[in-house]
Amino acid sequence: MALVVHILITAVAVWLTTALPGITLGDQGAGTEGVAAQALTLLVVAVVFGVVNAVLKPVAKTLGCLLYVLTLGLFGLVVNALLFWLTGWIAGRLELPFHVDGFWAAFWGAIIVTVVSSVLHGIVRRTTSIGD
Repeated sequence: MALVVHILITAVAVWLTTALPGITLGDQGAGTEGVAAQALTLLVVAVVFGVVNAVLKPVAKTLGCLLYVLTLGLFGLVVNALLFWLTGWIAGRLELPFHVDGFWAAFWGAIIVTVVSSVLHGIVRRTTSIGD
C-alpha cells in the first residue's frame, strides 16, 4: 500500500511541474478519456522516475561523493535535475506524451517534485498516524 501511495504522490508532484515552462504533458483529448489518459501517463512517468531514482541516484551519489562534500550538498540539485531530465527522455522513448525541455526546466521541475512530494508525504504520514 505504501508503494501505491508513493507513486500517487509522485504523480501529483509531476503533474504540478507541468505548469512550469519547458515541461509538457501532451493533450490527449477532451472529456473523461483525455483525463484518464493523462492520469495514466502521470502514473507511468511517476513509476519511471521512481525506478530512475532507485537505480541511478545511489550510483551518482557514490561517484560524485566528493562533489557533494565540496558543494555542501548542492550538487544533489544537479543530480536530481539530470535524473528528472532522463525521466522525460525515457518517457519520450516509451511514447508517453511527457516532455522535459532542457536542463533548467528539469532543474526547477526536480525542485517542485521534491518539495511537493515531501509535503504530501508529511501530510499522509501525519494523517495515518492520527488514525492509529
